[in-house]
Order: sequence, then structure tokens, then C-alpha cells
Amino acid sequence: MSQHNQSRRDFVSKMLALAGGSSLPFSINLAAMGSAAAQTASDYKALVCVFLNGGNDHFNTVLTTDSESWNLYKRLRSTSEAGSIALPAAGAAGGILPITPVTSQGGRSFALHPSMLPVKHLFDSARAAIVANVGTLIRPTTLAQYNAGAVPLPPRLFSHSDQQALWQSPQASSSGDFGWGGRLADIIAASTSSAFTAVSTSGNALFLSGRKVRQYQINGSGPIAVRNLDAPIFGAPASSVPLRQIATASFSDPIPKEHVAVTSRAIDSYATISTAMLPAGAGGVPDPTPYINPVTGAAAVNPLAVQLQTVARIIGGRNALGLKRQVFYVSLGSFDTHDFQSNRQADLLARLAHAMAYFDTSLASLQGTDMRRQVTTFTASDFGRTFTSNGDGTDHGWGSHHFVFGAAVKGRNIYGIMPPVGVGHDLDVGSGALLPSISVDQYGATLASWFGLSPTQITDVFPNIGNFSVRNLGFMAA
Repeated sequence: MSQHNQSRRDFVSKMLALAGGSSLPFSINLAAMGSAAAQTASDYKALVCVFLNGGNDHFNTVLTTDSESWNLYKRLRSTSEAGSIALPAAGAAGGILPITPVTSQGGRSFALHPSMLPVKHLFDSARAAIVANVGTLIRPTTLAQYNAGAVPLPPRLFSHSDQQALWQSPQASSSGDFGWGGRLADIIAASTSSAFTAVSTSGNALFLSGRKVRQYQINGSGPIAVRNLDAPIFGAPASSVPLRQIATASFSDPIPKEHVAVTSRAIDSYATISTAMLPAGAGGVPDPTPYINPVTGAAAVNPLAVQLQTVARIIGGRNALGLKRQVFYVSLGSFDTHDFQSNRQADLLARLAHAMAYFDTSLASLQGTDMRRQVTTFTASDFGRTFTSNGDGTDHGWGSHHFVFGAAVKGRNIYGIMPPVGVGHDLDVGSGALLPSISVDQYGATLASWFGLSPTQITDVFPNIGNFSVRNLGFMAA
């Protein structure tokens, strides 16, 4: 009987973990709070994943601009006067932004998208680095092996949902139970855990799904309370049974009993986090200034910056929460630019750049402490896109370039070899889509090493890392 009850309890636990927090009146999938003070690291560190949903066009994000590369870029991406996705040259109105990496790549030169001036400033200040041509891989793969099917390949390449799952969980099967951010949190939290070790501001994230630690889901603007817990039900003044009493009532049946336990923890977690985290605005973490849409010139609220403000507010409450390690997930959508790419990507990258500059400034003096060495932020996305245009956009690709931000990053550099420009080269799997030269496992393992995991623990989180001769890409300071 006890085994049957435990199976039902496991079922309820898994179903609650899959529930999307943003669509519920409170985060019902919080999991056990436990003792937050159990983390033993002597210093604080946080990893923040910025997921660019839809597949960012990396070819227009980080550009290769030496004469040969630039001429080929202009020829292949200038599809028509009306639909061209080619960007203006450096020095032209709205032109690309040159960057100079510390390490030369054979005389090649590079630039960023015109919307990314704040990221250029971070790069030039050595608080940002670029990791070139990262993607989902099981083992190192050549173009000949890819074409012949001679090595195992990630399943369902070019599919949004599947490649998002594999980016967030390299050991994912079709269901993908555990994300690598969640597994990092599992290992750091060890035998006891906090409800705030893994935090998502963007709904239920596979990236933060662990075996023990469950993600705390919070709105971009802050935690969501269970309202009117002690008010009369449905406004009936004669009622003597408030909502709190009903929601936390005792049951002997395992399913309602487990539901009540989770609900109670949700109520307790809200009370804890809302007290511990810094306020927004005066006296806490300053509100982000509006960003400027580069297409329309209009000022608007940047939802990604608001999410990162919430992350900073929680980091500011780290001592009150007793935390030494945290993993966060934030996201920005609409990168699936099959159409109208020039305007859509310009706006999206402006939001990303504005948000990263805001986060850097907020961390520079968080309650009078510079936290930029303790917090590392990195981008991820479904995949890159094709080099060739479909007219006024691009289609699904594979490998892509990514950014890592923070004072612990060995910045002002490009890690990995920038791939050739165009089509028909030895990394082109079709229409200029890139065969990755760096795996998600290597990218994540480098971050995990900085986070404090041992080589054995890294192998547990990234089971394919043993297939690659380089386990650490070297973009993080020791």
C-alpha cells in the first residue's frame, strides 16, 4: 500500500512540476523549501541564462568584416532593395559596429549589429565575450560524417521545440526530464535545498528542472501572492471560513494531502521571497529606463530588462535567503525571423543590448557591492539561421554565436574559430546553416566549472562531454 501511495505522490509531484507558473494564481510547483543555509560555498555565484526563443540570426548579430568576407556577405544577403537583410557598412548611417578581439583570427575583422552599441561597450570593457558557432552535438562531427550519417546526430534538427529542449537539457530524450541548470542546482544544493536556488521569470523552464531542486517561478515584476487568504469567501461577510483555512486544510488521502502541502509551501515561499528580495525603484534596484525602438524611435518598457531587475532584486536578498549559489532563467521571444527580419531583429537586439547594459549597471552597485564578478549571464537560443535569405528573412539553421557577460568573463575576445562566410564551405549543412564546432556541453561545462562543479560532477550533468577533447573553453576566469 505504501508503495502505491508513493507512486501516486510521485505522480502528483511531477504533474505539479510541469505546471506553468505564469498562468496560475500562484506558483504551485515550488517544491520543498528545506534549509537554504545548507549550501556550503564560501562565496556567492549566480548563473543567468537569457534564452532567445525562436532562433536568433547570428550572422547579423556578429559579423565577419574583412574585405573577402564582407563582399560575400553583401552579395548573398542583398536579395533586393525592398527585402535585403544585409546591414550597412561601418561608418554608414546605422552601420555595423566594429569590435577588436584580443586574439587575432588570421587577419579577419569583426563587428556587431547596429542595435548592439551597449553590448559593444561591454565587450570593449572586457565584460563580454563571444563564443562562436555553438550548437547541439553528441560528438565532434565533420560535414562528411553528417552527410553520411556516420555519427550519432541530435534528433529532429531544425525543430524549434526539440532543439530548445536539447539546448536546455543535453541529456534530454523526447521528454527531457532534467535541464542542466536544474542539475547544477541539484549538485550545489546537495542533500537539502531551497525553493530559491533555481528561479525562472519566464514560466516553467526545462533548463531549471532538477531531480531534487524545483524551480521557483516568479513574474518578471515580482512574486505573485495568493490573494484574499483571510477574506470572506466570495465577499460573503457571514462566512467564518477564510480561503486560507480551506487551502491548507488537513486530508488523509494522499493526493489532496500533497496538494495542500504544495499550496502551503507556496504561501510560505511567497512570504519569504517578498520579504527577502530588494524592492524595485528607490531604495532597492532602480527601474530600467525605457529602451528606444531603433525602427520607430519610440520609447518603451523593455520586458527583458524588467525580468533582469527581478533577478537583481533576488540576488540582493541572497543573504536573507542564506544562498551561496543560484541559477536563473529569463527569456526574450520572437526571434523566428522568416519574414521582416531587418526591422524585427533590430528591435529585438536593441532590447537585448539595453537589458544587458542595465543589468551590468545594476550589479555594479547592488547595495553598495559590485556583484559583476559573482554573476555570469549567457545567451542561448534554439539554433542559428541560414546564411542565405528567403527574401526578407532567414530559415532555421543549427550552430550560432553566443554572448557571455560578467566581470569573471575573460572578455573582449572571441572563443572558437569564426566559421567561413557564405555557402559551400566545410561547415555548411545547407543554405549556409552552420555545422556547430562547439557543443552545448562544452559551453555549459565551462560555466559549470566556474560555478564550482568538479570534473566528475560536470560529467554527470553533461553526459556527452567525454566525447570532446576540450572540456573547458577557457572564457571564464579561474
